[in-house]
Amino acid sequence: MVFLKQKTEKILLRPGIELNELVSALPTLQNKLRSFTNENLEQASIQVKYDVYIEKEKELVSRMSKLEDLEIPITFDYKKILSLGNEAKEKLSRIQPRTLGQASRISGINPSDVQILMVYMGR
Repeated sequence: MVFLKQKTEKILLRPGIELNELVSALPTLQNKLRSFTNENLEQASIQVKYDVYIEKEKELVSRMSKLEDLEIPITFDYKKILSLGNEAKEKLSRIQPRTLGQASRISGINPSDVQILMVYMGR
């Protein structure tokens, strides 16, 4: 029989695995976590399981806040960008957003359109 050591955190990331199940199955873990309430254990389990998603969202918020300050020149000609779809060219030309952040909030403008603008602007 082969035993592989894995951190409890990694095991918790697996679908269908809950901390209370691990605690009841592993006496060593049960002894270490004995002083914590069920509520504390549940909160810890949630934090471990969703930490990756929370970090990705924080990164997205950080990138979006940087877009707020990237100004689009007043004379910018969206129709020259062949990579943009016709709907994006039309809306951006009509609305004339001042920043990439504003452009990203226009209905019908998707993240890839904003990325194309960033590349075209040399950012």
